[in-house]
Amino acid sequence: MMPGMQVPSHVEYERATSLEHALTLLAGPDARALAGGHSLIPMMKLRLAAPELLVDINGLTELSFIRLDGDELRIGALTRHADLLGSAVAGEYFPILTDAERVIADPVVRNWGTIGGSLCQADPSEDLPAAFAALRATVVIRGAGGVRTVPVREFHVGPYETVVGPGELLTEVRVPVLPRSSSAHLKVHRRAGDWPVAAAGAVLRLGGPAAAPVVEAAGIGLTAVGAPHFVAAEAEEFLRGRPADEESFAAAGAIAADHCRPVADQRGPEDYKRHLAAELTARALRQAAARALGEA
Repeated sequence: MMPGMQVPSHVEYERATSLEHALTLLAGPDARALAGGHSLIPMMKLRLAAPELLVDINGLTELSFIRLDGDELRIGALTRHADLLGSAVAGEYFPILTDAERVIADPVVRNWGTIGGSLCQADPSEDLPAAFAALRATVVIRGAGGVRTVPVREFHVGPYETVVGPGELLTEVRVPVLPRSSSAHLKVHRRAGDWPVAAAGAVLRLGGPAAAPVVEAAGIGLTAVGAPHFVAAEAEEFLRGRPADEESFAAAGAIAADHCRPVADQRGPEDYKRHLAAELTARALRQAAARALGEA
């Protein structure tokens, strides 16, 4: 082995042949599901994760789908990023997802990485958790004890931590379709495909006359700036019932930034990240409103 090379510790491997088989394997001690592997494998190489068993779920094709079902968009956990990026139905109803997927990593990662993997990694710098939080999506979790649904806003309990327990598997994401609404996602990064310095997603449902629209409901998701559960809840509450105009959006951005807890790192100091949170929130709200009104 070359000096300085890091390799994972010893790990067993099993390929799941069905969802039931996967759940049985995952019920064992220190078992982890393996899908795209772009997050888990690097962590194993750094010995930040050391599972005893990897359960390969890539053969579970029933977990790869995107379909409109009544007033919900349903996305299978094994859906690849590239499939969500190319989905016409997702782009029509939720442009925030297309915006986010377009700036996630590179084509190699997008062709192999999965939606469920991004959510379960729970990295504070992931793009999709904030997008789905802004959309008020829910996730479906299956285990030996049955099925449960959890709001995305309650799914992440800390950095790299979720509510998925031993013997459980995230299988699906469900996004509610709202009338007269639209969305947007914006990201600042140092180079194409990089983790964000900061990112913001916005979802707006508008009411009132087209000439003077009012915010009936808002969803704001923030990434990489220390927003609790990836959400700017105070800014969302501020916007409800206010005019969908530049003044409201700028004020909401300032509120969102004020409630962030960014951490200085190689991507920038705290003040810079807080500034980006305010600016990106206002811009995302502006773009979501323009889309909802058919102006963009």
